[in-house]
Amino acid sequence: MNLDEIIIGCKKQSITHQKELYLIYSKTLFNLSLKYCTSFTEAEDNLHDSFMEIYQNIDKYQNKGSFEGWIKRITINKAINKFNKRTNFKTIDEYQNIEYEEFDLTESGLSLDILLNLIQQLPNQYRLVFNLYELDDYSHKEIAKLLNISEGTSKSNLSKAKAILKKNILEFQPNKIQNGE
Repeated sequence: MNLDEIIIGCKKQSITHQKELYLIYSKTLFNLSLKYCTSFTEAEDNLHDSFMEIYQNIDKYQNKGSFEGWIKRITINKAINKFNKRTNFKTIDEYQNIEYEEFDLTESGLSLDILLNLIQQLPNQYRLVFNLYELDDYSHKEIAKLLNISEGTSKSNLSKAKAILKKNILEFQPNKIQNGE
């Protein structure tokens, strides 16, 4: 069964096709949810809610652009909407004066798992902006609209996220990075 057949089956509300779609994309969408949710349980809930919305709105997918991109947008939007309902963006005082200097994460020498863990530890608003901009290629304009913040706040939060991340990486492996190993 190819993807086009699965999509057509899902549009006809076929349980078999919906299950197949879930089997193909659940791991990808769960990992995506983990980037935007604060816990494993919240990511599971987001995955479930995302698939419900995908199944309910699959008729709106017109085979234009990437289907995977379409379902990823739904998943990200679900997580962001839940976040927006729970909280308002506000300044985090302890990071007010932190300044960011260019730093290449790939040169940290840390494994992807460790880097993702350090990203997950960022304050929520910084983590969301960092993930949207750096990992999912959203523009500051798109982030601002999605999170109901200004573009300037998006840029500032990204800068602070990078500064915190750099500090945490240096603390994690200070000798390796500072000595250029």
